[in-house]
Amino acid sequence: MSAPENDTVATAEATSDAVLPQTGGSGNPALPDADAASADAVIEPVDDLEDEDEDEDAAAEPEDGESLLVREGDVAGDYLERLLDILDVDGDIDLDVEGDRASVAVVGGQLKTLIGPDGATLEALQELTRLAVAQSTGVRSRLMLDIGGYRAKRRADLTALAAEAAERVATSGQPERLAPMNPFERKVVHDVVAAAAGVRSESEGEEPNRRVVVLPDA
Repeated sequence: MSAPENDTVATAEATSDAVLPQTGGSGNPALPDADAASADAVIEPVDDLEDEDEDEDAAAEPEDGESLLVREGDVAGDYLERLLDILDVDGDIDLDVEGDRASVAVVGGQLKTLIGPDGATLEALQELTRLAVAQSTGVRSRLMLDIGGYRAKRRADLTALAAEAAERVATSGQPERLAPMNPFERKVVHDVVAAAAGVRSESEGEEPNRRVVVLPDA
């Protein structure tokens, strides 16, 4: 369920000003000043730059990549805990490592305002958290943030949608264009289609209207 628009606006304003920690004296990451270079360093479409990400991450990460991912989760957890305290929102932080990414989930409490319409506020908070982690570790972060189980449910829904689309395309031989999706959602669809026989997928269009096209395998 989408949060009311005014709640989302209030959350965004709070996150950009008073809500976000501004000092780093305790050793915890402060929100860095926004600039084009730092934003470009961490905000990348996952599905379109996957190969580039792997090359750059391999060059930048230390030998013990898992330790770095654990550290990313710890930094992100501290950052989000302070954010929740300032917002006076109850929630627990769960940390994990999934494949080549740190995974952080905020669970419990009334979290709808932190998700926003179609997950828009969640996406913004994920990028801010990645930015804080990158400032602390010196390495671009591909950390995944979930709030209130939104991404988990969305992943399940998209997995079913992609499987059905792949079956239709394999049967009809006609390409099918799906609704516009964010990078996380497109990645889920690409992975499902890649595992299906007789079909392939690609992305087309520009953000925020970029979408997945499911095609018969040539």
